[in-house]
Amino acid sequence: MNESALCKIMNFNEQIEQLQKIYDNSKNIVFFGGAGVSTESGIPDFRSQDGLYAQQWKYPPETIISRSFFDHDPVEFYRFYRQKLIIKDAEPNAAHLALAKMEQKGKLSAIVTQNIDGLHQKAGSKNIFELHGSTLRNYCMNCKKPYDVQFIADSENSPDKLPHCTECGGLVKPDVVLYEEGLDDNIMNGAIQAISRADTLIIGGTSLVVYPAAGLIRFFRGDNLVLINKSETPTDQYAQLVIHDSIGKVLSNLDI
Repeated sequence: MNESALCKIMNFNEQIEQLQKIYDNSKNIVFFGGAGVSTESGIPDFRSQDGLYAQQWKYPPETIISRSFFDHDPVEFYRFYRQKLIIKDAEPNAAHLALAKMEQKGKLSAIVTQNIDGLHQKAGSKNIFELHGSTLRNYCMNCKKPYDVQFIADSENSPDKLPHCTECGGLVKPDVVLYEEGLDDNIMNGAIQAISRADTLIIGGTSLVVYPAAGLIRFFRGDNLVLINKSETPTDQYAQLVIHDSIGKVLSNLDI
């Protein structure tokens, strides 16, 4: 093993040791996560080189997943949505499982996530604030009848390629926050309260550039801000610990 490789291992081990001390001494941890948490489950993020925003499509993805586009061209919206945002057979990875275990141990009080895949719930986490909604929940825009994700997937076989309510015939919409839509006030307030009460905030798998979600960290008043992300973020300089590595790798090395 060469010297640089040994140095990297030592640096990583030292970071894990520091994270372990923070974890052991914390009583109220909140985790704030983004797309990077789910990429290890095979779900592409939006802004990496291989993410959705780098792929070719008839329209830019930012345009397609906007509310005005949904209202103007729901057929094209759902064609994109079914192919790119409904990820079948995705399973929780090491990060999701570690966070669920933290909650079970009474160390983690809440998860604030920008993801819409429902993998935190599938891993067993309970107290989750889904800032951007979830693909698992869908509702009729007319009568509000709820539908599961499979109903949306199966709508590809309907005559007009759209999911229509079986009760009133209204259009069914995913409970996902589209561009041009505001975040849910109750979820935002719950996330703010959780973050403001935490003694440790662990941020993982997010570039911290999407607002208003990224602005939530300004409500943190605790002792330890930890950032775990493969690339640098604008908040790195303010953290007590920064680890540029896989969130799953880092959390799986923690003694929970």
